[in-house]
Amino acid sequence: MPTLPRDPADGPRPAAAQAPHQARSVAESFGTDAHRYDRARPAYPAALLTRLTATDPTAAPPAPPAPPGPPAPAPSPTPLSVLDIGTGTGIAARQFQAAGCSVLGVEPDARMAGLARSRGLPVEIATFETWEPVGRTFDLVVAAQSWHWVDPVAGAEKVAELLRPGGRFAIFGHVYEPPAALAEPLAAALRRVAPGSPLSGQPARRPLSLYEAGYEKYAATLRATGHFAAPEQWRFDWEQSCTREEWLDLLPTTGGLTRLAPAQLSEVLREVGTAIDGLGGRFTMPWTTLATTAIRTSAGGHPTP
Repeated sequence: MPTLPRDPADGPRPAAAQAPHQARSVAESFGTDAHRYDRARPAYPAALLTRLTATDPTAAPPAPPAPPGPPAPAPSPTPLSVLDIGTGTGIAARQFQAAGCSVLGVEPDARMAGLARSRGLPVEIATFETWEPVGRTFDLVVAAQSWHWVDPVAGAEKVAELLRPGGRFAIFGHVYEPPAALAEPLAAALRRVAPGSPLSGQPARRPLSLYEAGYEKYAATLRATGHFAAPEQWRFDWEQSCTREEWLDLLPTTGGLTRLAPAQLSEVLREVGTAIDGLGGRFTMPWTTLATTAIRTSAGGHPTP
């Protein structure tokens, strides 16, 4: 489940606490088993990709009608240029490539980047904040399941610099809530074997509205820069049928479990596996993919005509 920034209104942050983008040890724990991450994590809804790539917002207006005579050869379409922030193993980036886009990934974890490169994705290793674009600009900048690891204010300003006027920025990620029959055993196991886990002190299930509020905070940050038109909130609901093996393959790739010791992880997976057995070895997982997206405006904060 995506980790969203803590709400400052929740109260003072303990001295030892960190904003997600400062918790580098957590952010870079996902590369512990990059192949499992790439295998188990779900792709993004086709409807989201279609909506982001169907129209090039920076395209020139249509040419006037051609004069009489033999038709000129049609120009080759220019691929939409995409920057994928925190590309990980390239799950989203490969989907954009398959849609005909030219994609560049930026990823701080060399293990994740290495796997993405092995799948044909160009990746530059750096945190987004320190990455040097050397004059490059893009039609579309995306952060798939990764924006909470970026300084939200500095990151938004940098994205505005990288986007061509009229280009789009999209932050998106998955939210899932397992059935209570699975969520409760997972929460109980974490409380017992890993009381220091980020998830052990949280309710077994959390409302979708909590995550929607997090995406609205992303929108507020984009509005505050003055560089983007009014952000939009998109939502895509879908389901996935999961076997015991598939779900136990995915769970260790989630933020609350990536840093558990092997014995702790085995105990947690044993408890969840037993719960899935009680459901007949398979269950249906409801997913929601949320997105905050905004168009880069021209100077002065007015949308490009």
